[in-house]
Formats: sequence, structure tokens, C-alpha cells
Amino acid sequence: MSSAYLAVELDGAGRHPAAWRLFDARPGELFTAGYWTELAQLADGAGLDFLAIPDSFVPPTEGQAGLVRGRLDAVAIAARVAPLTRTVGLVPTATVTHTEPFHLSKAIATLDFVSLGRAGWQPEVSRTRDEADLFGRKAWSDGPAPADPLWRELADAVEVVVRLWDSWEDDAVIRDQATGRYVDRDKLHYIDFAGEFFSVKGPSITPRSPQAHPPVVLRADEPEALPVVGRWAQVVRIAAPDLAAASAARARVRDAVAAAGRDPDEVAVLLDVETLLADTTDQAQATLAQLDGWAGAGGFALRTHTQRAATAEVIGTPAALADLIEDAVRGRAADGVTLVPLALPSGLRFIADRLVPLLAERELRSAADGGPLRIGAQSKAAADHPATLRDRFGLVRPANYFTEARA
Repeated sequence: MSSAYLAVELDGAGRHPAAWRLFDARPGELFTAGYWTELAQLADGAGLDFLAIPDSFVPPTEGQAGLVRGRLDAVAIAARVAPLTRTVGLVPTATVTHTEPFHLSKAIATLDFVSLGRAGWQPEVSRTRDEADLFGRKAWSDGPAPADPLWRELADAVEVVVRLWDSWEDDAVIRDQATGRYVDRDKLHYIDFAGEFFSVKGPSITPRSPQAHPPVVLRADEPEALPVVGRWAQVVRIAAPDLAAASAARARVRDAVAAAGRDPDEVAVLLDVETLLADTTDQAQATLAQLDGWAGAGGFALRTHTQRAATAEVIGTPAALADLIEDAVRGRAADGVTLVPLALPSGLRFIADRLVPLLAERELRSAADGGPLRIGAQSKAAADHPATLRDRFGLVRPANYFTEARA
């Protein structure tokens, strides 16, 4: 039987711009630790594979009235909820275009330590002149930046981050009280990276973390992303309006992975699915109509705003969503889904309380704890040593580049 990976994206009050106005929303708590902790613990208890936490350097576009303006830092949110969750993976977005990879390597490695090996990261690019002006370090023409150099820079950034993670060997920390040596300096390495966009000597100041390389989650929404996805991604998110388009997108990803000399079966492809769930389809549709009415003449236009392809959606019941997930996974259109609730926290409660049990009944998730079938049998026996995020995706802990080079 095929099992389905199940992730959820948590974005404030939900992806719909007017979701904060719903009667069960909590707009006064969106910038509190308690709100995010409650959501993360709900997902944790449901056995979800990971939480995707989006981020951006700019708030919603000026002139769009009625939107929540401002957001918390995604990596900081993940670090805050990590000690208060047990099994769920934590995958914050980290925009690399204006951020030094040295800082990102340290931040994600730290998240891996505080989560005991449940960290991942989703590198993304920054396209707009407004975002560039916030930093003032790059000359930027009017209009969006072209995709090709942005993705080449992202590839350089990921490589620097991974090399910095390897700049400490696993046994570099020796804590030898007799000699007063905390680290074996022979096991710390300069990375001496010189690429198109970065020149980084290293080494890192953070020891190698529990997973060594927290999984890289990348989007594959545009052709320029595919070579980078093929080389670096362990998990790939795709957007597609239907399962036929998702199947074609998954095939493109697998071809890119194979072209990079990697095994496509070791890379999971997850379909984004926007959801608005209710007891009946009519109730869900009525809620969406209310939200669109609040959003104004433009309605729900975030797909255009985020410059992504049209995304699959289920506006209806948990059973309808379970049908779509089953069809996607059994039909090889995707290896699982990243659910994107239009409204929170209600959307996550429907997923945890109603959808996960339905997927377990269909043998798409473990009946024991909602986790993937491939690790569900281990979960109780390994209660004191929860699976890492790499474990959940069947990924071995990578060897150290410098150790292999010496061998």
C-alpha cells in the first residue's frame, strides 16, 4: 500500500487575506508565542510530517485594504515551538537572495539542535525592487528580477550552507579537560568556497547538528528552479490545478533529479492543496463566499500575488480531501500533499481531527499515531528517541564531505 506524506503550511490566520475576520479566528494572538505553539502542538499530536512556515521580507502589497500587515520571523517561530513539540518536522522559509548563507547555516543548524533533529528549511528567492531596497546592497532594475540569476544564487547559497555544516566533523568536539581542548582543530575545516555570488572561507561556528544536513525543501514552480531542485532538494513542493498537471510536474522533478545523478525515489514530491473544510460542501462554499466578499472586488487573488501556478483546492468536506489525496498518491501524481488552509486555526483542527483518521482508515497513514506507514511501527518503541525529519523521509544521515575527502 502507498503511504502519503502529509505536511501543513501555517500562515497567520490562513492563506485567505480575509480569514482573520472569521468568528473563530484569533487576530489578536497572531503575534504571540502561544498561538503558534498551540497550532504546532495540534499538528504534532496528529502525527503530521512537517509544518511549513512561510516568510517574506515585505508585507502584503500597499493598497490592499483589510489584510494582516506584518509577520513574525519563520525561523524564530520554529525555534520557539521546537522544545514544545515532539515528532513534527519544522520547515521555515529562509529567503536567500539578500541573506548571507553563513547566518542561515547557523540558524538552521541551531534549529536542528533545539528540535532534536526535526529541522528542515525551504530556501526561497526574493524578486522585487521593494525587497532589494530594504537591504540596499544590490543594484536592482525596475520590475521583478529575472528568475535565472536568482536561482543560480540560491544554488550557491545552498552549497555554502551545506559545506559549512560539514566544516565540523561529527567528533570535532572532544571536551578534553586534561589538555584544556574543547575541540580538535584538525577536525574543523575551511570550506574555501568561491562561486558566482559568494566567497566564503569558513569554518562555521556551530557544530554539526543531529541530522548533519537538515532536509532542503524547494519549490519547483518554474523551469529555472529545476536544475537546483535536481541537485539539492530532498522534498519538492509543486503547484498544479489538477492531478494530471501534478503528474506532469512530478515527472519533471524526477527527470531533473535523475539528470543530477541522484535517485528520484529518494526525493519526495508534495502537491500543494489549498483547503477550506467544513461539515458539508455548502457550508464550506458559504464561508468562502463570505471571505471573498470581505476581500473586495479582487476576491482571493493570492495566487497571482505569489506568482505561483494555480493550486489544487478542496472547498468542502474532509472526505473529499481524503479522496483527492488518495487519488494523487495511488495515481503517482504526488508522494503526498502540503495542505494550505485558507483559514486558521479551524482548518488545522479539521485536518487533525477529521482528515488524519480518514487517511488512516484508507491505509494512507499509520493508525497508531497518524505518521507515515514506513515509520509508524517504530514510533512507540522509539518514544524516547523520536524520528528525525530525515528518518520520516527515509533519508540516511549524510557522510561528511571532508571526512570522505581525507579517506
